[in-house]
Amino acid sequence: MVWLGVDLGNARVGLALSDPELTFAHPAGNIHVGGDYFFAIDEVLDVIEDEHVTHVVVGLPLQMDGTEGKSAKKARRWAANLSKRLEAQSEESYEEEHQIPQVSLVDERLTTVSAHRQLFEAHRSSNKHRPVVDQQSAVVILQTALDRAREQ
Repeated sequence: MVWLGVDLGNARVGLALSDPELTFAHPAGNIHVGGDYFFAIDEVLDVIEDEHVTHVVVGLPLQMDGTEGKSAKKARRWAANLSKRLEAQSEESYEEEHQIPQVSLVDERLTTVSAHRQLFEAHRSSNKHRPVVDQQSAVVILQTALDRAREQ
């Protein structure tokens, strides 16, 4: 089993993958989207297939008071579109044992702050954060989900 973490940024969609034992998350790159992360769905589907992903965790950007704004609603639509595409792909493959990966949303408040902190702790200068902060945020999102799954 492998899980995929997704951080939907405006310029890039950050990706993280788990190890097969679902213990830790590691960066898996960025997808450059140029302002519309709905363009990333095809590439995310490729990653899901290539890495045999069984669960996708998408960051839900809630406001600090826990309410949903425009970004959270857009993330919900993105996750719903990904789920629909996964179901359609599964129907086309006709494989009986093919399991459709589950798509879930995880509160991502302060993940960017945590990602920047981790990058500073790794001695990366702040001007080098921009290209990798989305994938590091995806690591934080995925690691949070993995830790919660182990606690249950």
